Amino acid sequence: MMTDRARIGVIGMAVMGQNLARNIASRNIGVAVYNRTTEKMTSFVEEHGDEGPIIGAETIEELLDVVERPRTLLLMITAGAGTDAVIDDLTGRLDDGDIIIDGGNAHFEDTRRRERDLADRGLRFLGAGISGGEEGALHGPSIMPGGTAEAYGEVGDLLETIAAQVDGTPCCTYLGPDGAGHYTKMVHNGIEYADMQLIAESYDLLRHGAGLSTDELADVFAEWNSGDLESFLIDITADILGTQDPRTGEPMVDVILDEASQKGTGRWTAQLALELGVPSTAITEAVYARVVSSRKAERRDASSILSGPTPGGGIACDGLVDDVRAALYAAKIIAYAQGFEQLAAASAEYGWDLDLGDIATIWRGGCIIRAKFLDRIKQAFDADADLDNLLLADYFRDGVAEGQAAWRRVVGAAVDHGIAVPALTSALSYYDGVRRERLPANLIQAQRDYFGAHTYRRTDDDGSYHLRWIADGGEEPRD
Repeated sequence: MMTDRARIGVIGMAVMGQNLARNIASRNIGVAVYNRTTEKMTSFVEEHGDEGPIIGAETIEELLDVVERPRTLLLMITAGAGTDAVIDDLTGRLDDGDIIIDGGNAHFEDTRRRERDLADRGLRFLGAGISGGEEGALHGPSIMPGGTAEAYGEVGDLLETIAAQVDGTPCCTYLGPDGAGHYTKMVHNGIEYADMQLIAESYDLLRHGAGLSTDELADVFAEWNSGDLESFLIDITADILGTQDPRTGEPMVDVILDEASQKGTGRWTAQLALELGVPSTAITEAVYARVVSSRKAERRDASSILSGPTPGGGIACDGLVDDVRAALYAAKIIAYAQGFEQLAAASAEYGWDLDLGDIATIWRGGCIIRAKFLDRIKQAFDADADLDNLLLADYFRDGVAEGQAAWRRVVGAAVDHGIAVPALTSALSYYDGVRRERLPANLIQAQRDYFGAHTYRRTDDDGSYHLRWIADGGEEPRD
């Protein structure tokens, strides 16, 4: 469809940029597209130019000429130095009030810096996390924008139009200033790491611990997807397990090398959780599990040297499928609880005033971690916006309570049969730690005071004290 003006310009014609441009055009919204490699832009327009009002631009100048003022430009390029280079190139060409949206997986501190720098130049900036992969970008992703509120006021209608819709509500809303959107997307990806690792451990237990075939497991996951575990990741897992290799006819999952890659957002989530003092243990263990998986040669050598039980279908199947389902659901609750706790801590640290219920709402559709129980998370934060931990909400408290006996049996069986379940185990340890009124940290603090005079607090008195452990055993206040 021919047009001479565009509401928005998209810079970067990799698959995500292409599909977002197609999404925009399909709503009859004019979109101009540009790519550093002109051939990629040209082939895109030739293939998809009839899907809506799409304008191809061979140069940045052409792009800027056809985008309505104040201009809105969506960057869909590699995060990091590449983004800075494009922004630097644009700033000298743009007018006061123009809007740049970074739709990549930027580190939130980069987003904060860019918003400050661009504001000094009279430009407005949004850092928008976009989740849903290629299909989400085309048909409706979850969009997590943060940055200049005034800018969102001008482009929010467009973003909400192209976002996924659940029960008539767009999976997009303004989250807060500077890096709020990209931080939220980062935590989304951290939860995604944990969710995927928990599913993989469940698969491992049933496949290599109990000896179920991939066809049997495809049916198991399909059944799980019709209950409390209903989610995008469970759904695609059932599909993956039922797929055969087109070359050999063997289960596709069996011919894929067991090395999981990562792009950094899970690692950032774990690192920043530590900085905030938030125990995002399931997410962190999922990151470590990917690191261990990447050491394939080392594991191959160690498998013939290190002793221990060898998984080989020795776990009794009676009740195991139901136990694994319950364990997976309980651990999944933990992963989400930790993610939302981290979001709350970051919101307080950076003054974002995040609405956690709104975040649960926009994660219900389009994104990778969309799941049935996000409605329950929304309800929990609607009932208590200051909820310290999702586990304290009735629904999630009861869900974990009902599943914990099975969860403990599953972790025990995995340990007995030599199957690594780091995410299931760390999630359970977190739960047991949170519900303990008294932990062995008293001994740790005594050790710290013994070797470093780091002081301790007493259970029966206020203030801090140091014990002269080696000298005379006397106690002295250290307030």
